[in-house]
Amino acid sequence: MDGFTPVSALAGGAMIGASAALFLLLNGRIAGISGILGGLLAPPSRETGWRAAFVAGLVLAPLAYAGLGGSVPPVTVGASIPLLILAGLLVGFGARLGAGCTSGHGVCGIGRGSPRSLAATGTFMVVAILTVLVMRHLIGA
Repeated sequence: MDGFTPVSALAGGAMIGASAALFLLLNGRIAGISGILGGLLAPPSRETGWRAAFVAGLVLAPLAYAGLGGSVPPVTVGASIPLLILAGLLVGFGARLGAGCTSGHGVCGIGRGSPRSLAATGTFMVVAILTVLVMRHLIGA
Protein backbone atom coordinates (compact mmCIF):
# COMPACT_ATOMS: atom_id res chain seq x y z
CA MET A 1 0.00 0.00 0.00
CA ASP A 2 3.03 2.28 -0.13
CA GLY A 3 2.29 3.49 -3.64
CA PHE A 4 -1.51 3.57 -3.47
CA THR A 5 -2.94 6.44 -5.48
CA PRO A 6 -6.74 6.48 -5.12
CA VAL A 7 -7.44 8.97 -7.91
CA SER A 8 -5.53 7.09 -10.59
CA ALA A 9 -6.86 3.76 -9.25
CA LEU A 10 -10.43 5.06 -9.51
CA ALA A 11 -9.82 6.45 -12.99
CA GLY A 12 -8.26 3.19 -14.15
CA GLY A 13 -11.12 1.13 -12.71
CA ALA A 14 -13.68 3.41 -14.36
CA MET A 15 -11.92 3.06 -17.73
CA ILE A 16 -11.80 -0.74 -17.43
CA GLY A 17 -15.48 -0.87 -16.48
CA ALA A 18 -16.50 1.51 -19.26
CA SER A 19 -14.51 -0.39 -21.87
CA ALA A 20 -16.00 -3.73 -20.76
CA ALA A 21 -19.51 -2.25 -20.87
CA LEU A 22 -18.93 -0.73 -24.32
CA PHE A 23 -17.48 -4.00 -25.60
CA LEU A 24 -20.61 -5.83 -24.42
CA LEU A 25 -22.98 -3.18 -25.82
CA LEU A 26 -21.26 -2.83 -29.19
CA ASN A 27 -20.23 -6.44 -29.80
CA GLY A 28 -22.53 -8.48 -27.59
CA ARG A 29 -19.45 -10.23 -26.18
CA ILE A 30 -17.89 -10.48 -22.73
CA ALA A 31 -14.42 -8.94 -22.49
CA GLY A 32 -12.91 -12.03 -20.85
CA ILE A 33 -9.24 -12.17 -21.80
CA SER A 34 -8.86 -15.95 -21.44
CA GLY A 35 -11.83 -16.58 -23.73
CA ILE A 36 -10.65 -14.04 -26.29
CA LEU A 37 -7.12 -15.46 -26.30
CA GLY A 38 -8.44 -19.04 -26.28
CA GLY A 39 -10.46 -18.24 -29.39
CA LEU A 40 -7.23 -17.23 -31.14
CA LEU A 41 -5.75 -20.65 -30.42
CA ALA A 42 -8.70 -22.37 -32.16
CA PRO A 43 -8.81 -22.86 -35.94
CA PRO A 44 -9.28 -19.54 -37.78
CA SER A 45 -12.84 -18.28 -38.02
CA ARG A 46 -14.65 -15.04 -38.76
CA GLU A 47 -13.92 -13.99 -35.16
CA THR A 48 -10.14 -14.23 -35.51
CA GLY A 49 -9.73 -10.59 -36.63
CA TRP A 50 -11.38 -8.87 -33.68
CA ARG A 51 -9.74 -11.27 -31.24
CA ALA A 52 -6.28 -10.54 -32.68
CA ALA A 53 -7.00 -6.78 -32.62
CA PHE A 54 -8.09 -6.99 -28.97
CA VAL A 55 -4.94 -8.86 -27.88
CA ALA A 56 -2.73 -6.57 -29.99
CA GLY A 57 -4.33 -3.57 -28.26
CA LEU A 58 -3.48 -5.05 -24.86
CA VAL A 59 0.17 -5.32 -25.88
CA LEU A 60 0.51 -2.14 -27.93
CA ALA A 61 -1.43 0.34 -25.76
CA PRO A 62 1.26 0.67 -23.06
CA LEU A 63 3.91 1.01 -25.75
CA ALA A 64 1.93 3.77 -27.46
CA TYR A 65 1.38 5.48 -24.11
CA ALA A 66 5.11 5.43 -23.40
CA GLY A 67 5.83 6.61 -26.94
CA LEU A 68 3.58 9.62 -26.39
CA GLY A 69 5.54 10.57 -23.28
CA GLY A 70 3.56 8.74 -20.61
CA SER A 71 5.33 7.47 -17.53
CA VAL A 72 5.37 3.66 -17.45
CA PRO A 73 6.64 2.15 -14.20
CA PRO A 74 9.49 -0.32 -14.45
CA VAL A 75 8.51 -3.97 -14.27
CA THR A 76 10.66 -6.20 -12.11
CA VAL A 77 10.08 -9.91 -11.68
CA GLY A 78 11.72 -11.57 -8.72
CA ALA A 79 10.61 -15.12 -9.52
CA SER A 80 12.57 -17.76 -11.39
CA ILE A 81 11.62 -18.83 -14.93
CA PRO A 82 10.44 -22.30 -13.80
CA LEU A 83 8.23 -20.72 -11.13
CA LEU A 84 6.78 -18.30 -13.69
CA ILE A 85 6.04 -21.17 -16.08
CA LEU A 86 4.36 -23.16 -13.30
CA ALA A 87 2.34 -20.11 -12.24
CA GLY A 88 1.23 -19.46 -15.82
CA LEU A 89 0.13 -23.06 -16.26
CA LEU A 90 -1.80 -22.98 -12.99
CA VAL A 91 -3.52 -19.72 -13.94
CA GLY A 92 -4.45 -21.18 -17.33
CA PHE A 93 -5.78 -24.35 -15.68
CA GLY A 94 -7.76 -22.28 -13.19
CA ALA A 95 -9.26 -20.13 -15.94
CA ARG A 96 -10.34 -23.27 -17.80
CA LEU A 97 -11.68 -24.89 -14.65
CA GLY A 98 -13.58 -21.72 -13.69
CA ALA A 99 -14.95 -21.28 -17.24
CA GLY A 100 -13.36 -17.83 -17.40
CA CYS A 101 -10.81 -15.52 -15.87
CA THR A 102 -10.87 -12.56 -13.53
CA SER A 103 -11.65 -10.12 -16.33
CA GLY A 104 -14.61 -12.12 -17.62
CA HIS A 105 -16.02 -13.06 -14.23
CA GLY A 106 -14.72 -10.24 -12.04
CA VAL A 107 -15.29 -7.25 -14.27
CA CYS A 108 -18.03 -8.35 -16.65
CA GLY A 109 -19.87 -11.09 -14.76
CA ILE A 110 -20.19 -9.28 -11.44
CA GLY A 111 -21.23 -6.14 -13.31
CA ARG A 112 -24.05 -8.14 -14.91
CA GLY A 113 -25.06 -9.60 -11.54
CA SER A 114 -24.10 -13.18 -12.39
CA PRO A 115 -24.16 -15.47 -9.30
CA ARG A 116 -21.73 -17.84 -11.05
CA SER A 117 -19.28 -14.99 -11.60
CA LEU A 118 -19.62 -13.85 -8.00
CA ALA A 119 -18.73 -17.37 -6.82
CA ALA A 120 -15.85 -17.66 -9.32
CA THR A 121 -14.40 -14.27 -8.38
CA GLY A 122 -14.66 -15.07 -4.68
CA THR A 123 -12.83 -18.34 -5.33
CA PHE A 124 -10.13 -16.54 -7.36
CA MET A 125 -9.57 -14.07 -4.54
CA VAL A 126 -9.42 -16.68 -1.77
CA VAL A 127 -6.95 -18.79 -3.75
CA ALA A 128 -4.82 -15.72 -4.53
CA ILE A 129 -4.70 -14.71 -0.87
CA LEU A 130 -3.79 -18.24 0.20
CA THR A 131 -1.11 -18.45 -2.49
CA VAL A 132 0.55 -15.25 -1.29
CA LEU A 133 0.30 -16.43 2.31
CA VAL A 134 1.97 -19.76 1.50
CA MET A 135 4.59 -18.43 -0.93
CA ARG A 136 5.68 -15.35 1.03
CA HIS A 137 5.12 -16.26 4.63
CA LEU A 138 5.36 -20.04 4.89
CA ILE A 139 7.82 -20.95 2.11
CA GLY A 140 9.55 -17.58 1.91
CA ALA A 141 9.75 -17.45 -1.89
